[in-house]
Amino acid sequence: MTGTTSSPTARIPLRTAVIVGSTREGRTGESIARWFAGRAAQDERLTVDLVDLARYDLPRRLPRRPTLPMRELTATIDRAEAFVLVTPEYNHGYPASLKQAIDVGCDEWFAKPVGFVAYGTGGHGTRAVEQLRLVFAALHVVTVPDVVSFDLADGTLHDGRPRDGERTDVAVRRMLRQLTWWAEALREAHAARPYVA
Repeated sequence: MTGTTSSPTARIPLRTAVIVGSTREGRTGESIARWFAGRAAQDERLTVDLVDLARYDLPRRLPRRPTLPMRELTATIDRAEAFVLVTPEYNHGYPASLKQAIDVGCDEWFAKPVGFVAYGTGGHGTRAVEQLRLVFAALHVVTVPDVVSFDLADGTLHDGRPRDGERTDVAVRRMLRQLTWWAEALREAHAARPYVA
C-alpha cells in the first residue's frame, strides 16, 4: 500500500548528488551524468548536484590527515541526502576511482539511499552495480533495486543521451520513485533520532 506523507520536511527538496564515477579521459560517463542530472532536476522533489570525481585531486595513497580535496568530497557526501552513481563497467567491475571516492568517506554515507545509472559494452554495466551493492552494504547504505542501464555496443546512446527516450524515461521514473521514497523515509528517521551503526 502506498500513500503520501504529511511531514513538513517532505516538501523540502531532497539534496541529491549525481556522481560521475569514471575519471578517464574520453569517458562516456560525463555526458550520461549531465543528461541524467538534467532529467532528475525536472523532479520537484529533488535538488540535484552534479559531482565529477575528476575534479577532485585525490591522492593515490590516502594519508592519515585528509587533504583539502578529500575534505571537500566528504563534505559533499555529508550534505547529500541521496545519491545516484553513474558508473561504467570495466573488466567486469567498477572503476578504481569510484572505490577510492567511496572509501574517502565513511559515516557520511550511513543510512542514505543510492541509485545507479550504469553503462558498459555488453551486460549494461550490471556486474559493476552488483559489486557496488556489496560495498555499500558495508556502509549501511540502501541501494534501490531498479537501475537505469545502457549497453554501449547496441547504439542506444548518442552523444551520451538515450535514443529511446520513452523507454529510458520509464526506467528513470521508476528508479527515482524508489530513491525519493527511501530518501524521504530516512530523512524523517534522521530527524527523529541519530543513526547508530
